[in-house]
Amino acid sequence: MAAPDREYTITVVLDAPRETVFRAWTDPESFTQWFGPRGFTTPLPTTSLDVRPGGAWSAVLVSPDGAKAPLGGVYHEVAAPERLVFTTGDPGNTEGAPASVAAVTLDDLGDGRTEMRFHQAGYNTDEAHAEAAKAGWLQFFDRLAEHVAAS
Repeated sequence: MAAPDREYTITVVLDAPRETVFRAWTDPESFTQWFGPRGFTTPLPTTSLDVRPGGAWSAVLVSPDGAKAPLGGVYHEVAAPERLVFTTGDPGNTEGAPASVAAVTLDDLGDGRTEMRFHQAGYNTDEAHAEAAKAGWLQFFDRLAEHVAAS
């Protein structure tokens, strides 16, 4: 197991205004339309977003074969419509592994486009699992791009 000091940044440009992208992260109905890898669903009844510093978030991703993957955390910073900082991890973790911290920064590029930087730090896993997690987030963000472009 690696030390929990790993980090990475993913940057994507989205064809949507910054306010639309921020809403996709903070409105449960919008969030459930894209949150999860391809083929997964995130049912609205399993999703809770208390978007304020100290507020909790949770969601259950459901795989194509019905397996459930709960995720959740706590918001540390909320600065609409430009920045969210929150913890993310398995709320059922019984091994004491710390949650990682994710920061989403949204920059208005003009012409209805937004640059989103997703920075995740402090995840405690080996390199193979870290790469798989990053690949998963890339699928989330492909779905996010499709969702906000259609909004």
